Amino acid sequence: MSQSTLNPSDRQSPPTEPGSSPLGSGLKQRHLSMIALGGVIGAGLFVGSGAGIAAAGPSIVIAYAASGILVMFVMRMLGEMSAANPASGSFSVHADRAIGPWAGFTAGWMFWTLLCVGVAIEAIGAAHIMTGWFPGTPSWVWVLAFMALFCGSNLAAVSHFGEFEFWFAALKIGAIALFLGLGVLAVTGLLPGTSSPGSANLLHDGGFLPNGMDGLLVGLLASVVAYGGLETVTIAAAESENPVKGVARAVKTTMWRIAIVYVGSMLVIVTLLPWNDPAVAEDGPYAATLDHLGIPAAGEIMNVVILIALLSAMNANIYGSSRMAYSLVARGQGPKALGKVSGGVPRRAVLASSGFGFVTVLLSYWYPDTLFAWLLNMVGGVILVVWGFIAVSQFVLRRRLEREAPEKLVVRMWGFPYLTWVALAGVVGVLALMVRGDDTRVQVLFTGGLTVALAVTGYVTQRRARSRDTA
Repeated sequence: MSQSTLNPSDRQSPPTEPGSSPLGSGLKQRHLSMIALGGVIGAGLFVGSGAGIAAAGPSIVIAYAASGILVMFVMRMLGEMSAANPASGSFSVHADRAIGPWAGFTAGWMFWTLLCVGVAIEAIGAAHIMTGWFPGTPSWVWVLAFMALFCGSNLAAVSHFGEFEFWFAALKIGAIALFLGLGVLAVTGLLPGTSSPGSANLLHDGGFLPNGMDGLLVGLLASVVAYGGLETVTIAAAESENPVKGVARAVKTTMWRIAIVYVGSMLVIVTLLPWNDPAVAEDGPYAATLDHLGIPAAGEIMNVVILIALLSAMNANIYGSSRMAYSLVARGQGPKALGKVSGGVPRRAVLASSGFGFVTVLLSYWYPDTLFAWLLNMVGGVILVVWGFIAVSQFVLRRRLEREAPEKLVVRMWGFPYLTWVALAGVVGVLALMVRGDDTRVQVLFTGGLTVALAVTGYVTQRRARSRDTA
């Protein structure tokens, strides 16, 4: 493609070809494959799904399936763009190219904030589990230990991050596979000591939709949050041996991973347990199901699995936030000091991202009901805004690629442009549903404020850059 065919925002974008980036390429295909598989299994699935089941009842299966379809569309669109132009900034770079630098700035720093706050939440959750196992130990000691561990691993070569995630993902996949295997045996009455419940728990106690559409909508919102984090694989792909192949393979397997892990496990849980069983919300649906099946020490087993999921998310979020910050700085949209790369790793960006995460942990202790709650509300709807940027970017870039470089369309969005519009409508629809609830309405307002503030800052930065270029 000749320079004359690029628009101004393209020329301001960082190099996206693997060979032209100072970042390393130490992630092997096995790392990327396992990150893609394990990334779909997060702590939100093991813990947050309990509240969704309590609200939606058996219809939680429909909620997870509906939001799963939306996520599949988003990942397919993101995969199409990332396979065509792999970049450590992923959707931020794509928004930069498609809409303008202000859009890349907004999407990138919003996602960075989300990941850093996520690190704090996960560190607090992991510390809570550890203090339960070791009574008398202060939680801050565990937070500090985990933050130091994963900051250190991310300061080293990217292959260290890949190895951590490989084994974390392997353990999570093994746990969910064992759970689903036991659950299917119990549902069919083949597990010793159990009898098949049939459709009793699905259709009794208020029916399949016990709390009506309002309950289903609560379950839908809970399921959307649980899917967050799948985007990291497209960030990691830029530092893999074969970015295009890696992204294509990861995205193409998204459908069956979501269907089996999320929808499949929800179906097993509500088939085996009454949806209104207090243990579902109090102990978590997975622990409650294992306890119902008579598995010894079910609660502790799930605590181990949840701890692994939390630590995996911490590791991935520090990695993802540091690469996003590096990409933004490389495009002149952040402090230049964070752009230094040594040994193929943006170490200053890692330290900044980890530092912000640790400060956020401190805020959670000092101001749990004020400042930390404000931060949580601020990032409550960020993932939906990011998905909106992805949909708009894919619509624009797909047209451009079809004209200028059709050979780069290794992954194609299904039913383009119709399903792109469906995905965008889905994002807007979920945000509209959030406005209906008192708690979620606050999140929409705070997230909207953050979006506007970053968009204005990004637009001013873009205008200044153009003024310098034309001067």
